[in-house]
Amino acid sequence: MGYEPPMPKTRTPEREDRIRQVLARRQQDLTLVMDNIWDPHNVSAILRSCDAFGVLRVHLYYTTEPWPDLGKKSSASAKKWVERVRHADPGELISGLRAQGFQLLRTGFSPKARPPWEYDLARPTAVILGNEHRGVSPELCALVSDEVFIPMQGMVQSFNVSVAAGLILYEAAGQRRVRGLSENALLTPEELERKVADWLGR
Repeated sequence: MGYEPPMPKTRTPEREDRIRQVLARRQQDLTLVMDNIWDPHNVSAILRSCDAFGVLRVHLYYTTEPWPDLGKKSSASAKKWVERVRHADPGELISGLRAQGFQLLRTGFSPKARPPWEYDLARPTAVILGNEHRGVSPELCALVSDEVFIPMQGMVQSFNVSVAAGLILYEAAGQRRVRGLSENALLTPEELERKVADWLGR
């Protein structure tokens, strides 16, 4: 990806223009669910990828692991630009996403798991990322049957969870770009103005 200079922190016309350009490309219909991911460095790296690929918000399901401490150094400021919604009830989480029209996928390695390019990720999509050691929680597996995995050519079974998240988002961004969806302004004018005012204050 090309280099872009850091966003200036002072309230200037240039900063507002940059914020508007970023928000105009934010994808409301692409999201990740972090399922008890315990390592704050992994969480921070996932948030950084979400910001880079234009994900507006992510969902955090924490029931067995402590809430990750996202300090300024480890998060590299990405947490400022990606909305985070916390959940503890699996049924409410999944039913809420389905009510918004999301297709639900979860990471996994069963025989029915398919690589991300075999799914239509231009559709509204939510991908559940499993815990680094245990995978996706059983209660979420019971509610979401479709699995996604990154095929490996070496001896190790899988990528680090944050790398896998970046690869899945890259595939989704590619599919959306081909269909001309990545540049669509998905926020209403009213939502855009509210978020511009919010981001200018950060």
